[in-house]
Amino acid sequence: MRSINPATGELIRDYPEHSEAEARRMLDRAGTAFRDWRDALLEARGERLLAVAAVLRAQLHELASLLTAEMGKPIGAAEAEIEKCARACEWFAAEAAGYLAPRVVASDAKRSTVRCEPLGVVLAIMPWNFPFWQLFRCAAPALMAGNVVALKHASSVPGASLAIERVFREGGLPDGVVTSLLVPARAVAALIAHPAVRAVSLTGSEAAGMEVAALAGAALKKSVLELGGSDPFIVLADADPEAVALEAAAARIVNNGESCIAAKRFIVEQPVAAAFEAALTRRMAALKVGDPAARDTEVGPLARPDLVATLADQVARSVAAGATLLTGGAALPRPGFFFAPTVLAGVDPGMAAFDEETFGPVAAVTRARDLDQAIELANRSRYGLGASVWTRDPRRGEALAGRLEAGAVFVNGAVRSDPRLPFGGVKQSGYGRELSAEGIREFVNVQTVWVS
Repeated sequence: MRSINPATGELIRDYPEHSEAEARRMLDRAGTAFRDWRDALLEARGERLLAVAAVLRAQLHELASLLTAEMGKPIGAAEAEIEKCARACEWFAAEAAGYLAPRVVASDAKRSTVRCEPLGVVLAIMPWNFPFWQLFRCAAPALMAGNVVALKHASSVPGASLAIERVFREGGLPDGVVTSLLVPARAVAALIAHPAVRAVSLTGSEAAGMEVAALAGAALKKSVLELGGSDPFIVLADADPEAVALEAAAARIVNNGESCIAAKRFIVEQPVAAAFEAALTRRMAALKVGDPAARDTEVGPLARPDLVATLADQVARSVAAGATLLTGGAALPRPGFFFAPTVLAGVDPGMAAFDEETFGPVAAVTRARDLDQAIELANRSRYGLGASVWTRDPRRGEALAGRLEAGAVFVNGAVRSDPRLPFGGVKQSGYGRELSAEGIREFVNVQTVWVS
């Protein structure tokens, strides 16, 4: 596996892949480790996660620099990602006992309870865009529930994959409780089929989700899928277009625009549309694009050259179909995989920028004649991950949430994940939930115990 610096296009390091036989042995070891880990006291598991949080913070600069070098994340965002992982460990260490507490249910038994028991090895198939956070939001609750985790990370971030395993080991987790498998995508079917693997968590593309769901279903193994998103950012006519445009730009460029829950489709009621477009264009055009290791960089490179080509094609097809290019629109002529922050106006259903997920700093603005059309346009997508509503009347925004086909609706705030709240989507954005009580219960055996 090759680790490439997307800011320069240069090779960082080659990593040897694990062979099929090595991967099987590692999963065997994980299955053995599960037998001891599931029997550990919940308090002992929590102590280990707190130790992992301490390791993350002690090595924050080193780990963040690794993310910046390996996938182009601006250094400030990389540090925030590591800190968020530490907070997730602390949250589940503190809250797992309540989330997993046995529930006594009145029945014709002398005593009947409902308990949450671990399943076994959870295979975590994770993407490159949030190399630590995507794994930690799966692993922290799964580990506290008594499961163990085998990580098959994206092939472009092998350094992050091995660093994650090391962090858990330095936090005191026994060998095999968190295992990093350096294997290509073609090895996934064999991993899912391994008898020690009892569940699969995937964060990735729609195509990857369908393939993994089919493999897991054929093996009758539980799966949770967090897939793509084309989140609507709905601006109502009573909103301040200048102020909201600043929030819109920030919501679009999070993680260089390479985020499933980044705002992508900006649906604006007609009375404030012109002012919003002008303000958004000014802000996007003024963003500083450059070296992700520099503190003042706002947008770094995309992770791979093929992502640049895909984004350029989506913009070109949208303009050919009638969208208006207000700023940006092309790769930047410099070393590395940079794309200019872009605003498209007049984007309608049927255009690539509306129908497809755009993974990069491209904002597509669509005008709506009224509130009802804004909701209809927001829902006219095969995705349903997140949505945000911007209005001077928060109660009005909250009342609209039930009309939006999304796993999360944020009013006057950008969509984000939070260990305290369940996270996941509907439609082609996947199924199941991560984080909070709902997330920790995804990978447990909800067991009924009936005593006469």
